[in-house]
Amino acid sequence: MSNTQALPMLEPETVPCCPPMTERALTSEEAVRTAAMFKALGDPVRLRLFSLVASHEGGEACVCDISDVGVSQPTVSHHLKKLKEAGLLSSERRGTWVYYRVEPSVVAAMGQLLRTTAA
Repeated sequence: MSNTQALPMLEPETVPCCPPMTERALTSEEAVRTAAMFKALGDPVRLRLFSLVASHEGGEACVCDISDVGVSQPTVSHHLKKLKEAGLLSSERRGTWVYYRVEPSVVAAMGQLLRTTAA
């Protein structure tokens, strides 16, 4: 019997879903969700972890592969938790390791939010 447990792929609770900022003003709800995303990425360690996961081969990374970012393992776990809470990452436990992936819809929404409308 295997200790590997696959968790179902769920949509994160906080997904930025806004039109380009140059198209219209954000609603209060959109601003709260978007601010949480940017706040999570506003820390250099979190931004580096996000980048490591996003650029990792296969689109996901084991915490064991990305934990060397100059801070202790408990601090890495704290930062990964904050990225998950902001809806930027999802995770799956496989045995004793946790694998993280960037939510594709979030990356698309980030690009959409920051793009300018065509003139």
